[in-house]
Amino acid sequence: MFENHPDGFLRHLRRPIGYREPALRVADFRQISRFQWDPGQLRTQGERCMDCGIPTCMAGCPIGNIIPDWNDLVSRGAWREALARLHATNNFPEFTGYTCPAPCETACTLAINDDAVTIKDIERAIVDRGWEAGWIRPQPPSQRTGKQVAVVGSGPAGLAAAQQLNRAGHRVTVFERDDAIGGLMRYGIPDFKFPKEQVARRVQQLHDEGIKFRSGVTVGEDLSIDELKGQFDAVCLAIGARRPRDVPVPGRDLAGVLFGMEYLCAENRHQAGEPLHARMNAQGQRVIVLGGGDTGADCVATAHRQGAQSVVQISINARLPDVRQPDNPWPGSPQIHRQNYALQEGGEEAFSLNVVAFLDQDQDGKVDALELERVDWGRDDQGRRTEKLVLEAGIVMPTERVLIAIGFEGPEASCLNDARLTLTPRHTLKADVRKMTPVPGVFVAGDAGRGQSLVVWAIGEGRDVARQIDLWLMGESRLPASLQTAYPPLPPRGL
Repeated sequence: MFENHPDGFLRHLRRPIGYREPALRVADFRQISRFQWDPGQLRTQGERCMDCGIPTCMAGCPIGNIIPDWNDLVSRGAWREALARLHATNNFPEFTGYTCPAPCETACTLAINDDAVTIKDIERAIVDRGWEAGWIRPQPPSQRTGKQVAVVGSGPAGLAAAQQLNRAGHRVTVFERDDAIGGLMRYGIPDFKFPKEQVARRVQQLHDEGIKFRSGVTVGEDLSIDELKGQFDAVCLAIGARRPRDVPVPGRDLAGVLFGMEYLCAENRHQAGEPLHARMNAQGQRVIVLGGGDTGADCVATAHRQGAQSVVQISINARLPDVRQPDNPWPGSPQIHRQNYALQEGGEEAFSLNVVAFLDQDQDGKVDALELERVDWGRDDQGRRTEKLVLEAGIVMPTERVLIAIGFEGPEASCLNDARLTLTPRHTLKADVRKMTPVPGVFVAGDAGRGQSLVVWAIGEGRDVARQIDLWLMGESRLPASLQTAYPPLPPRGL
């Protein structure tokens, strides 16, 4: 492979598909990614892949996608073959092609001193073309094992586990507490970032492959773990880590202070046709978003689209440098400052600010300001915050809406109404190397087992747990082992 274009990276510049113009996309809830892409341009971008011998892009990918192969296939116009290679390691490439921060690109060999290959764009284009051409079809198993498996949770980990287990021949039923299937892919990620028809057509594919879905069922309340074990041969808990981290300071109970995920879910439901409660509408308001991550950025972008008067995104950490530092070499993810897509649409960002109190200055029960302090943090050798040095106190910032988006602490309580299911010090469900909890036959996957992480990690976790369940049920498995055995993930650096 690659003999026809070994110097493509020298002949072609990086040309991503990119986003729609900020001034246009902020006016609607349609996807921010450009709707159309040029197959010729993507073929040229595939030619930039270097056949570098040691595919560090694969090491950067949590599921070990065989990236050089499908880059090469796209460069030759072999789109259907590229789709097959992509699906070999990723059940839902559109989930990652639209939402993943692409650690594979920062690990690309070209990224040492040049612009990385547009891996994420090529992935998205492959799966987009697969759907448009009708190549993605149900693949029910040719025979059944007689075993039945319950999967609790229908996010990317649960759906990946369900599809793999079903293709191994087991009868699979997916339980979801919400009224629709998809987990945070449906209600947690805004429509403009990930259109929900992407979820619906995958769910339909899984349904047509023989998977059953039961929504509106809360395991731990409506059904106990023992009741599930009585009905199924194995149980997979893919319940996520949706318990939000809070800011327990004076004034936290004031109206107008919300969790970011609660706010995003409400707007997603509104886009699906449900009424939007006034407390979830930021129109005309001064909005402050606490948290500098992806959830915070999604809150900023949603507030823009609701017509907020102003939006400020606050991080407790210092602003990252503009260029890589000597202690942050390639192929680790570059710890540098990047303006997120939401702030490109407007708003401000602020750093090194710690919340002291939510204020109600006119005594009407509603937040109208934040009291903040500017801080500098001491850190341990793992980069974790330790001692706090206050540089400036008494900073007051007016606001009518505060959205808390500072991360998640672990699974919510409803599924933990079983004394045998315990949490580790990291607030994840305790499990052994087989991903089995202390309850025999009950396994865990995704954020519930590894902590808050990326969609791509969740898909990999779902695939891994499916193999472990298949092994436990049958004594052997033809499901693929994790490619991270051969290509371990790069360690995090800096933060």
